[in-house]
Amino acid sequence: MAIQISSELLDGCVLALLQTEDFYGYALTQRLQASIAISESTLYPVLRRLKKNGWVTTYDQAYQGRNRRYYQITDNGRTQLTAIQGEWETYNHAINQLLKGGSTHA
Repeated sequence: MAIQISSELLDGCVLALLQTEDFYGYALTQRLQASIAISESTLYPVLRRLKKNGWVTTYDQAYQGRNRRYYQITDNGRTQLTAIQGEWETYNHAINQLLKGGSTHA
């Protein structure tokens, strides 16, 4: 069974990776695939959405006679990442409590 990751959580994962360094699409996919099951065809729509929302920007860099498109987190992207991280902490705690047979209410 594979647990599906929400688009908001996927946004957070991409933004978190971009917080440490800029990546071109294929390298970003490889880094994500090291931790979660995601296809390259899934990632590019995510990157387009992040760019549309102003959370990432792009630039091209030549590599072996071709251009690679790099993605870079913006200040708005950092703000969004902080919000996602906070929401994740709350959600993660509640799910862990439920999965352990407990209640999320005090």
